[in-house]
Amino acid sequence: MKKVVAAAKTIDDAVRKALEELGVTRDKVSVRVLEEPSRGLFGLIGSRDAKVEVEVNVDPVDQGLAFLQDVLANMNVDARVETRPVEDGILFDIQGTNLGIIIGRRGQTLDSLQYLVNVVANRHADKHVRIILDAENYRTRRKETLEQLAERVAKKAVATKRSVRLEPMSAAERKVIHSFLQKRADVVTYSEGDEPNRCIVIAPKEASR
Repeated sequence: MKKVVAAAKTIDDAVRKALEELGVTRDKVSVRVLEEPSRGLFGLIGSRDAKVEVEVNVDPVDQGLAFLQDVLANMNVDARVETRPVEDGILFDIQGTNLGIIIGRRGQTLDSLQYLVNVVANRHADKHVRIILDAENYRTRRKETLEQLAERVAKKAVATKRSVRLEPMSAAERKVIHSFLQKRADVVTYSEGDEPNRCIVIAPKEASR
């Protein structure tokens, strides 16, 4: 975090001096007055300049983006990152070619990287910001795959009148299936087990626990 102390005849002048040194605008900083200016006796003897401490506010999105770009560079991944607001946070959309190394098996690398980006972004932030990472539209494609799986398994559970236990999934993927099957009145879903082996059970309504 960048922070400077500046002194001048007035508080405004001291703040302007600090902003010039930091190279930022007023809306990007917090100001703390350390000393009020004093004219002194007859405006001369004992006069004192104003002194302020100006600190650049932490932008969690900038922090997270800088960290992600460093990681990509260290992995020798040629990609760019576009950011945009989404319903539940800020999307970091990684764009490039051959991004499989970023996604990993079933998105595990992408999920781990997303976790680290959020830790770095929010460690000094006053207000928590949720950052979602995506690459090659993986999140959308995976969501569609999970919803198709949920539909098939729900039909199987109803037809056989038996509960079906899915393989372990991350909390985010379990949420997709829970949400998707809420529209069905003939099945219920619940999670069993401990992380990282926690999984979803899809059960016909009459056979639910």
